[in-house]
Amino acid sequence: MSIELVTKYLPYVDEIFTTESRRSLVTSSHFTWENAKTVKVYKVTTSQMNDYGRTGTEKGVWSRYGKIDDLDATTQSMTLRKDRSFTFAIDRLDADETVNQLAGASALARQLREVTIPEIDKWTYQEMAANAGQGETGEVTATNIYDAIVTATNALDDAEVPEDGRFLLVTPSTYALMKKSKDIIMETDIAQDMRRRGVIAMLDGMNIIRVPASKLPDKFRFIAGHPIATVSPVKLESYKVHTDPPGISGDLVEGRVNYDCFVLDNKAAGLYYRKAAE
Repeated sequence: MSIELVTKYLPYVDEIFTTESRRSLVTSSHFTWENAKTVKVYKVTTSQMNDYGRTGTEKGVWSRYGKIDDLDATTQSMTLRKDRSFTFAIDRLDADETVNQLAGASALARQLREVTIPEIDKWTYQEMAANAGQGETGEVTATNIYDAIVTATNALDDAEVPEDGRFLLVTPSTYALMKKSKDIIMETDIAQDMRRRGVIAMLDGMNIIRVPASKLPDKFRFIAGHPIATVSPVKLESYKVHTDPPGISGDLVEGRVNYDCFVLDNKAAGLYYRKAAE
């Protein structure tokens, strides 16, 4: 491992630019994986409406209310698939000769900010795109971006997705097209608490959330949807800094995170994915 010593250098680390996670804005936390690796969600069917028979019964019909249906109760099993970890050591002299810029606590925070959290975000967005219940393929331009978004919102309306709380997840390039479109008028007067969380504007009641393309699937253009369609559990987060463990003069940093992302079968229509053609 090559270490740049502090000689001729100021006590400053050239940090990599990172963006905070927007995952909580597009997913829900309605389920808990505490003391369990798998959660099963019941999906119960319904019965159709019939014309009530006021006189007698027809052949094959056992009740004036209609034929008696059996309701099915199937389940969707959600088993956490991602059990990830990392580890690295920081020699005591390396930390000292870099004015503690390699100190265990700050190195751990950097690891989470630049590696761990972006990985969880990317997996979440990939699963949302892959399992969206509605969508369309086709390139978007400044000319057709408005129609593409309206098509998405109409699809959500037809699926009776709740209007309150909807989001529009976009790449920076898609957002640039939206600003160029003469048909789109975005609401930019956003409350400071929402802006700090990552909402940059609103359109047709949807919170617009911009995410770097590096965290999104190839050909991603936007997802319109509602957070109730997706659950993104992080069951275990265990991060440790061991000082002078056996065999190491310095810090040993270890981390483990157990996470996943699931789109609920009965709510998949609450996600509309627009991607460019292959």
